[in-house]
Amino acid sequence: MERYNIIKEKNPREIVLLRGTGCIYKKCAFCDYYYDKCDNEEENFNLNRQVLKKVRGIYKNLEVINSGSVFELDKNTLSLIKSVCGSKGISTIHFESHFLYKNRIERLRKDFGDFDLKLKLGLETFDYGFREKILKKGINERSPEKISESFDEADFLFGITGQNADTMKRDMELGLKYFERICVNIMCENSSKIKPDENVISEFMNLIYPIYRDDKRVDILIKNTDFGVGG
Repeated sequence: MERYNIIKEKNPREIVLLRGTGCIYKKCAFCDYYYDKCDNEEENFNLNRQVLKKVRGIYKNLEVINSGSVFELDKNTLSLIKSVCGSKGISTIHFESHFLYKNRIERLRKDFGDFDLKLKLGLETFDYGFREKILKKGINERSPEKISESFDEADFLFGITGQNADTMKRDMELGLKYFERICVNIMCENSSKIKPDENVISEFMNLIYPIYRDDKRVDILIKNTDFGVGG
């Protein structure tokens, strides 16, 4: 399992894949990412400490991900992130959070008040029916404005039966309207019941990808390890 890498293209940054107690939600129909967890916070901290030792601060920009939300990392790990970022001159930190934690984000921003904190939401799509009935995402909100209130960035998931070029294009346009940055993930085969639809993926690659490939506000992951972590 790779847990550290340097992203040199589009918003250059270091990225670390840390381990927490696991996603509190665990109902997303497409996800098995939450298996990367441990209930023992001391063991998690010991692992995370080794990963964070690799951070160099070369771009003053660090993305922290884990199988769930930042709020599922232990307190010692959060304190160490502050310490490492402070000592390495890192000014911007990216965290991920489920929508269920939206009321805790303001406090997190205060706790990391010395840094420019960017919160990323795993939104997957603005299509409420598809998001909640098919993907089971657990975001009980339809309004793009309200969804984006607490978040700076968003993840989208494409390549699933029921999507098409029009729905994906709409998500891209709304994503760039309401968020500073977006990250598109193409559905990859995993142990969930949701499977990649090659026809939808082909539509994306032929009709959507060429438009946004070089957009500096858009990351596109064809494989879920394209950031160089995971596996």
